[in-house]
Amino acid sequence: MTEPSASEAQSGAPTDLAELSGLELVRTAMTAQGRPPFIGDLLGMEAEQIEHGEVVFGLQTRPDFANPLGTTHGGICATLLDSVMGCAVHTTLDAGVGYTTLELKINYIRAVPTHGSRLIATGTTIHIGRTTATAEGRIVDDQGRLVAHGTTTCVIFR
Repeated sequence: MTEPSASEAQSGAPTDLAELSGLELVRTAMTAQGRPPFIGDLLGMEAEQIEHGEVVFGLQTRPDFANPLGTTHGGICATLLDSVMGCAVHTTLDAGVGYTTLELKINYIRAVPTHGSRLIATGTTIHIGRTTATAEGRIVDDQGRLVAHGTTTCVIFR
């Protein structure tokens, strides 16, 4: 993953985010000092890879992620998948172009304990069109077992 430039690192963020490509924007949003908070901070997401069309984030499960049954709530995996798939789409967009999730489909494969399991999510683009984009995502646990997978459709705002 390419780090922000020296001027970006010193100032915390570039002066005009609209001038950054989607890839530059995602990298800056995840790594710049003084960046605005985002949902990943709440969950402890860490960017492991940010490339054109592919993003990898990880997080550690914890007790406050529990559902009433005592395992990690499905919303944690849904948020993780929405994040990596959406960011994968964003990395392919030109400067000043935005998107939002139009549809999200998640398949849960196995329960995840709340006692510090490491989850790794990978989002990869499938299709980037003029008005819509699709991506797929996979989450594996620290033993490499598939936990959940999904797809998304995003609408692109030009």
